[in-house]
Amino acid sequence: MFTSQTSSFQESIDVEERDDFDSEDISGYSQKIQLNCYYTIYLYQGTRSEASGENVAWNQRRADSTTSQEDFSLTLIDSSLPSEAEPELRTYISRRLSKGALLGGMGNIATVELSLPEELELDKYVQGLHSSLQAPELQNLETEVRPYLSRWYEESVMHIYRVVQLVQSNISFLLHAALSHTHVEVVNSDERTKGDVSRFIKAASLQGLSQQDTTAASLCKAISEEPQCDLVIDCSASPPTLLNTVSNRFCDDWNQAFLNAAERCNPFLLRQILENFKLKAIQDMNSLKRLVRQAEMSHYALFRCCQFLQGCGNGDVLLQNARVEHSDMPEACSIIAVLEEFLREQSQAQA
Repeated sequence: MFTSQTSSFQESIDVEERDDFDSEDISGYSQKIQLNCYYTIYLYQGTRSEASGENVAWNQRRADSTTSQEDFSLTLIDSSLPSEAEPELRTYISRRLSKGALLGGMGNIATVELSLPEELELDKYVQGLHSSLQAPELQNLETEVRPYLSRWYEESVMHIYRVVQLVQSNISFLLHAALSHTHVEVVNSDERTKGDVSRFIKAASLQGLSQQDTTAASLCKAISEEPQCDLVIDCSASPPTLLNTVSNRFCDDWNQAFLNAAERCNPFLLRQILENFKLKAIQDMNSLKRLVRQAEMSHYALFRCCQFLQGCGNGDVLLQNARVEHSDMPEACSIIAVLEEFLREQSQAQA
């Protein structure tokens, strides 16, 4: 199951290599990309010698749809691809299989020559096919398998788009809730909307981004010492009402990028923007950690910390994380306390 696109979003990907993001960069992600969505399902057999007589006869009837290698065969079961394009996909997958590049139970994304295996939303969706694929010769193809596959794009890709469409310019409140580990409650809505919002918050948070990344892990555990109120999305009216909203300049600056991509109905660009949003948050956390360590020995570094927090627009979240991460370091805690007081004074002055 995959999509093809008629223009590149390399500009959005290239931004991952940069440390500086400004409003013009973020709004630039709104480029228009036309997407065509397809699905294809193949029957994989480990060896011809292991195949049953019944399956061999079936494969012979579909010889024109089968690609065979020494130790496996790949047979087309169903596809929404144009007939001239499907053999190219089958050849590509067969080549990857022969090299051992595709593993069972693991999702795989391939864009041109770039392949990034990771745990995807699509993996969970495909697992629902397991029982349906046990039927002999897929006799339930028309009644179960094909309808299920036809819904994959709507179920596994469009949830970010639906959430942005739901809350519109209020998306910054959800982004802040995700970064600050604030619980989000959806009331007076159907189960799909609740599920969409839950999955959006999980995707926007840094939880699970990298199990080896202590910065990401610490942010997941960074809960404010002060009592937090749940962000409530009341869907009893349209547009929905959001209660107990909190945001900051960092999250607000990403609003337009999400709205522009949603306007063009481009969920893949929305996901890329979401990943860039998280990447920038991690970069800023690393910068603050470095400055705090320097500030333990230099008053000038402390001044640079204040400048950085004032400029990044995400000081509340960064200091929340830093307070938890440095809880066993008295000198660092003292510096963080000074920085928190600085932010409070700045906020009062602006008010």
